[in-house]
Amino acid sequence: MEKRNSRRRQGKLYVVGIGPGGIKDRTRRAEDAIRESSVVAGYTGYLELIEDLTEGKETIASGMTREVERCRAALERAAAGEVVSLVSSGDPGVYGMAGLALEMAAELKIKVPVEIVPGITSATAAAAKLGAPLMLDFAAISLSDLLVPWDTIKERLTAAAIADFVTVLYNPRSSKRKKHFEEAVWIFRTVRPGSTPVGIATAVGRGGEKITITDLDHIFDHEINMKSIVTIGNSSSKKIGRWFITPRGYRL
Repeated sequence: MEKRNSRRRQGKLYVVGIGPGGIKDRTRRAEDAIRESSVVAGYTGYLELIEDLTEGKETIASGMTREVERCRAALERAAAGEVVSLVSSGDPGVYGMAGLALEMAAELKIKVPVEIVPGITSATAAAAKLGAPLMLDFAAISLSDLLVPWDTIKERLTAAAIADFVTVLYNPRSSKRKKHFEEAVWIFRTVRPGSTPVGIATAVGRGGEKITITDLDHIFDHEINMKSIVTIGNSSSKKIGRWFITPRGYRL
């Protein structure tokens, strides 16, 4: 009589970066991971961006601020033997779900294979639309104070401004949080001239994409929201034609 294998199958968790949102900005590795998965978990808005990959799959969707809940659900399904993709926009290791997934797996003592699948970050996707603003050292700072105190964020903004980093601002402004962005801009304005170029890239790769190059003096003339990435130039950044460029220092 044939002996039946009673061992439970091995699950796996992919933590996948889907890029800024458009199909053309997804990597083949990200698409392959999602196709391989039987369960896909993520923020509702991000799952809408990959509906072409999730047909026939179980999805675990939740809103903003529910990251811990959906991460736990993804890990538990992987522990139960499913292949699961936990998706983030951009890159999962840049303001995404990778760190939380690894921390929570250790905390819950869930031992399943975890593979981090990188994605195109919002900072570099925005930079490509603007020109070449990130050719030298740069800092990326989120203005969301849900997990980091605003006083700490201000210290980081001040340090980046004084150190003359090109600075990319994530989560610059929401419907409830507007003064933080204004304060951030004035921190830079105290040490950089008003003519410093600023790039605003909104909804990159999605419907309604809008790309604007302005300067610190005129930044408040333009609409900026949670879909925007704001890039503030350093002392050598400049606008050449329609491009925002930070020269690396090559002799021409």
